[in-house]
Amino acid sequence: MNGYAGKLLIVNLSDGTIREEPLNAEWARQFIGAGGLAARYLYEMVDADTDPLGPENPLIWMTGLLTGTRLPSGSRSAFCARSPLTGLWGEANIGGFAGVALRQAGYDGVIILGQSPIPVYLYITDQGAEIRDATPYWGLDTYETQARLSEALGGRPVRVACIGPAGENLVRYAAIFNADARAAGRTGMGAVMGSKRLKAIAVRGRGQVPLSERERFNQAARQALQAIQEDFAISVLKELGTAGGLEFFHMLGAVPARYWTLGDYEGALNLSGAAIAETIQMGTTGCWGCWVQCGREVQVTDGPFPVPRTDGPEYETVVSLGANLLIDDLKAVAYFDLLCDALGMDTISTGGAIGFAFYLYNEGIIGPDETDGLELTWGNVEAVAPLIRKIAAQEGFGAVLAQGSRAMEAHYNVPGLAVQVHGLEPGMYDPRAMSGMALVFLTSPRGACHNKSDYYMVESGHSFPEVGVWNTGDQRREVGKPLSVARHQDWRSFVDSAGACQFVNAPIPRMVEMVRAATGWEVTARDLARTGERIFTLKWLINHKLGWRREQQVFPRLWEQALDEGPTEGFVPAWEAMLRAYYEHREWDWETGRPRPEKLKALGLDTFIPDLWK
Repeated sequence: MNGYAGKLLIVNLSDGTIREEPLNAEWARQFIGAGGLAARYLYEMVDADTDPLGPENPLIWMTGLLTGTRLPSGSRSAFCARSPLTGLWGEANIGGFAGVALRQAGYDGVIILGQSPIPVYLYITDQGAEIRDATPYWGLDTYETQARLSEALGGRPVRVACIGPAGENLVRYAAIFNADARAAGRTGMGAVMGSKRLKAIAVRGRGQVPLSERERFNQAARQALQAIQEDFAISVLKELGTAGGLEFFHMLGAVPARYWTLGDYEGALNLSGAAIAETIQMGTTGCWGCWVQCGREVQVTDGPFPVPRTDGPEYETVVSLGANLLIDDLKAVAYFDLLCDALGMDTISTGGAIGFAFYLYNEGIIGPDETDGLELTWGNVEAVAPLIRKIAAQEGFGAVLAQGSRAMEAHYNVPGLAVQVHGLEPGMYDPRAMSGMALVFLTSPRGACHNKSDYYMVESGHSFPEVGVWNTGDQRREVGKPLSVARHQDWRSFVDSAGACQFVNAPIPRMVEMVRAATGWEVTARDLARTGERIFTLKWLINHKLGWRREQQVFPRLWEQALDEGPTEGFVPAWEAMLRAYYEHREWDWETGRPRPEKLKALGLDTFIPDLWK
């Protein structure tokens, strides 16, 4: 199987057994790798009765087709399971080094079953794998775990993916970390790992990914890198990190503030990539094989929020734990980011839950009696760090927030008030500024996700003409967006499954050439986009199997309220009309949300028709 190692590792933590299994070649051709291929395996293993935190929920770690090759920034892999946060398809894409090490050890993925009676870690090499006692590491934060476990195993090239205390304590948006603070952040895969009492996966690999035509592949990779180096947007990312786009998004009114209720917050500019570079940045960091190195290395040595030299906050973090709370103290936000990374939590959902708590407090719905005495007034920088610690420990008020925003709605009897879709807190892009993001948040298989289509980049001027995605030049314009969003989701589904980084955007012709050279397949850009559509559709089929219903697909109430100031003043996207047009393009039934049988047949998914259309 050119392009693939050709085998999976199957680990049962309940009985301590480990075996190898040949990769299903037909499924690999249909679903490529990473989240796409994991979805095909997971479909057979879960149903509506699967407890997300029970031993019956498998945790699948799958690499991409091009992970570990010379594809620029080809470091990505995915952890997948039924999400304990949403109850639906759970997927967390991760960069860093661990996924590459897994491929170098000779495996395309790992399927983890059951539940260990004691804390353990999994050690994988090209000679096989073993389950080892992790009791000495249980309770350590993610930085300590990676450092101590790597040292115990002889140091580099050992790569460690692990959870922190939040995962151990089953916080429903706990994350998995490697390369210090590179996170599989979304949908609570760290909680699934914690429920299995699996503290870490350590990998030592030295091999190469088998390719059909290696020199042809490497030539295409070199051409892709040259194009990336000439891309202005990439140069901004390289110079200023992901927060480098904050000023532009602020100009559009896309930066959420005061929990999505303030249209223009000037304090957000104090949290930008430029502000980071001018104040606390010490260097840069990034994933395996990445020329861009978009991560910021920061340090704070003065004031009440000290940060040792370590990974700094990304765009999502400075907004969710900064502007979202009306906090513009960059040093404080860097400290909050450090806490979340060390304790092992997704900063987007952490900021979303804390932001919702601040909103409820300032609206008078909850008070100090509910918050353990914490004063959650807007801008109160002193309240955030204690709250993050309480969430990670599932202690007091933190235990309420640890369940996520949707659970908080139910707890406080305020249905529809939290900003979430299907239980997932959204990325920090206000859909009242970018109408395409309204569809992205409503239709992503894992909830209000900004990465299964980073359509904000299309709204910012990017086009993908080879797959029919064009920038309209008008962020609010709704006509044409449903078709464009769907096509973009399809392409991104392929990119994810290939193991590529969405930020770097290798030119599509070069991606096609690399797939051909890796596998020997004769494919076109349209073929790969069609594969992405198949992957995207399968993830939604999993959601239907897990009990999702069409009536759950609604806009949060706060997004339906037009803001009375700022660049988006008075505007709310016509989300339902856009959604209807989107369904028509997808050939999905409006009443049920199910893909129609003829669409499933066209995608080669006819084997699923009896399950969906009984």
